[in-house]
This record gives sequence, C-alpha cells and structure tokens, in this order.
Amino acid sequence: MRAAIPRPSLPRRAILRAAPGLALTACVAWLGLSSSAWIGRDLLGFDKSPISGIMMAIVIGLAIRNSVTLPEWFQSGIALSLKAVLRLGIILLGIRLSLGDVLRLGALGVPLIVLCIAGAMLVTGWLGRRLRLSDRLSTLIAVGTSICGATAIVATGPAIEAREEELTYAVANITVFGILAMLVYPLVSHGLFADNLTHAGLFLGTSIHETAQVAGGGLIYAEMYDADKALDVATVTKLVRNVLMALVIPLMAYVYQRRTQAARDAESRRKLRFLSLFPTFILGFILLAVVRSVGDATLDAGAAFGALDAASWESLTGAVQTWAENFLAMAMAGVGLGTSFQQLRGLGLKPFYAGLAASLAVGALSVAGILALSALGLS
Repeated sequence: MRAAIPRPSLPRRAILRAAPGLALTACVAWLGLSSSAWIGRDLLGFDKSPISGIMMAIVIGLAIRNSVTLPEWFQSGIALSLKAVLRLGIILLGIRLSLGDVLRLGALGVPLIVLCIAGAMLVTGWLGRRLRLSDRLSTLIAVGTSICGATAIVATGPAIEAREEELTYAVANITVFGILAMLVYPLVSHGLFADNLTHAGLFLGTSIHETAQVAGGGLIYAEMYDADKALDVATVTKLVRNVLMALVIPLMAYVYQRRTQAARDAESRRKLRFLSLFPTFILGFILLAVVRSVGDATLDAGAAFGALDAASWESLTGAVQTWAENFLAMAMAGVGLGTSFQQLRGLGLKPFYAGLAASLAVGALSVAGILALSALGLS
C-alpha cells in the first residue's frame, strides 16, 4: 500500500492560502513606495518626493482591482493584510512613543473624540429621519463614521438586528468617504494646522473613519510634510476612539431598542460582550511604548536593558519603525486592492447623503473642537 501523504495542518494551510494575496499587497506596496521616489526625485528633481508612497500604493491597488478581475485565491491574503498585517504595523508603531507620550496624547484627544461621536450620532439620526431611512441604517452609518468604521458597523449590526443589505450600505458608505478623507484630509489638515502638528494629528485621528484609513492619512501627512509627530498623534487618537467602541456600541443598541419600543423576550435579545469589542492590538501598541520607555530609561543609566549601547538601541528602534511603515504600506495596498467601484455602484442616494453629512459633520466638529481646545490652552 502507498503511504498516505500527510496533509498540511490548519495554520499551515491558512498561510499557504494567504501567501499569494500577501505577496500581491507586498508588491503593490513596493511599487507605490518606489514610484513615489522615482517621480519625486528622478523625474521632478526634488530632494524629497512631494508624492506620498502610501498614496501611490493605494492608487495602484485601486487601479489593479478595478481594471482586472483578481482570482479568488488572492482574496485571503488581501483580507489578512487589512487585518493582521495592519494591526501588526500599528503595534510596531508603539516603539516610536514613550508610555508618557501615549497617555498624554490619549487624554488630549478624549474630549474631542466625545464631541465628534455625539455630533455624528445627532446629525445622522436627524438626517436619517428626514430621509426616511431605517433607524438601523442610520445607527450603523453613525457608529461607522464616528467610532471605528466597518469594525463598529459589524459589531453593532447584530445588537440592533440589522439586515444584510443595511450592513452592506453602511460599510460601502464608510469605504467611499473614508478613502476620500484619507487622500484629501492630509492636505486639509496641513492647510488648517500647518503650524501645529498636534492639531494636525488630532484632526486626522478624529475625522477619518477606519483605523487603516487613519494610519494611511497619517503616513501620507508624515511623508509629504516630513512630520512624524502628526502620525503619532493621529494613531493614538484613533486608538482611543477604538477603545470607546466598547462603551458606545452597547449604548447605541440600548437607545435603538428604546426608540423602536420593540417587545423582546429577554432570552431572545442579543447580548454584547464588552471584551469582544475591545481591540486587543491596542495592548500591543502600549506594550511597545513601555519597551521604548524602559529602553530609554535604562540607556540613560548606561545601556538599554543592560545590554544595548546607544547606537545599537537606536538601530533596533529604527528597524522596528521601518518594519511598521512597511506593514502599514502593505495594509494600504490591501485597501486599494479590496475596493471595487462596481460593488459600490449599488449605493442608493439617500444613504449616500446621510454618510456624506455624517462625514462632513465629524470633520467640522473636529476643527471646531481643536480650535476650542487651543483657545482654552488645553492643546
């Protein structure tokens, strides 16, 4: 008898399925970064390219996705780039900041985030009633715009018993306006707050929807204006928004149930588990910030962690930052490769108007809140 050929284990099979898509996002990311450098330096003759490599990766990904039909075997890796690779990149970004920086920037963004969340809820709810949208769809658009994009929508859907088409509409809204904001808001932010990188980062972190889109917008700003601080502030601000998802989504579910006055048996209600809503990758980001804080403190005493001299510690943290940016570039390539204009054409005009109004409201409230904090001397 022939010996049975052992089959790959489940994790190995998953890795093999994802490999083509991961390779594609890595190639698109490399093309974006390389083409940016070639256009800006070789073609235009600048010392530093004025064109963002992250933006180029997104544009190239969009062009590929909407000009050719990608085989199904690419999809697993593209999805993994938008989830695991993105989260890994954000975790590694934590090495750029000390724990004190994280706590200070996080506390600074809280009042602004609360203002934007409340404003988006009110505007979307009011406009939804005027446009005669369902309460479910209005709620999904509101949480997606104000908190955490598609993640918040998917988490809220079961809690308010949203239909599949309502989830699709809401996610499509977030995709359209989030990508537009990611590409346009770095320019708007620089025009409004060029003299204050903290304000620029706060605007990007509160006004763009998805975590991936905020990371992309922050990277675009950092590359175009050589302003890493804006990326740091935007990242921390968005992570605070993500944490608040665990509080706002159960609240919205409660408000929806009270508003609709639906009679539900206690056993039939869908219960939300707070821990399932908490984005655990935030803990990784904080852990890297702790590593940076301890490393810097022990370096002052002689050697980082008692083993690395100044040059070695700087080289290590620099390498981690480089890999963080590479992983985020892959995730941004995944954003482009995962966005089909054909699928978005099914959006009705009424949900489109509601999504546009919510997005503009969050942006306007963000600017107003930043100016108010500045006037009070709190930022």
